[in-house]
Amino acid sequence: MEIRKILLPTDFMEGASGAADYTADLAKHYGASIDILHVVYDVASAVGWYMPQLSYDEFYKDIEKNALKELEHVYEKQLKDVRSVNRFIARGNPADEILNYASTNRIDLIVMGTHGRKGIDRLIFGGTAEKVVRNAKCPVLTTRINEHSTVMVHNELAPTTNTG
Repeated sequence: MEIRKILLPTDFMEGASGAADYTADLAKHYGASIDILHVVYDVASAVGWYMPQLSYDEFYKDIEKNALKELEHVYEKQLKDVRSVNRFIARGNPADEILNYASTNRIDLIVMGTHGRKGIDRLIFGGTAEKVVRNAKCPVLTTRINEHSTVMVHNELAPTTNTG
């Protein structure tokens, strides 16, 4: 297996931090570079709300500026020994943007955290990781932070024990 480029999508939540640990270890092992991607969810296009263009653009420029600042320092300790780390911001539906980025940039592996939402939360917020796993053209490793985490590579489940 040849892994040269790993994509680490992040929403800056705890699950993404756990995925950063896996990503760093894999990148060091394979000598791969890491692309960190944060997607700013475009609410207006998703629900069809009307927002005056000026306020809409300013609103998202501010969010993207703050997200870029966060990306500059996020996972700094975990990724310090990785040879190449690049950071990117996209705007849109997170699953669609992750899939598009991976395809366009010839990503060899996507490593992402999941929230493990259920019920109404899952219905409202959707299953970004599930959509990525289902539609990605490259392997996807998902991690979930809890006492007994599950790692999913495409559709194969393998239970693991979280000792940390």
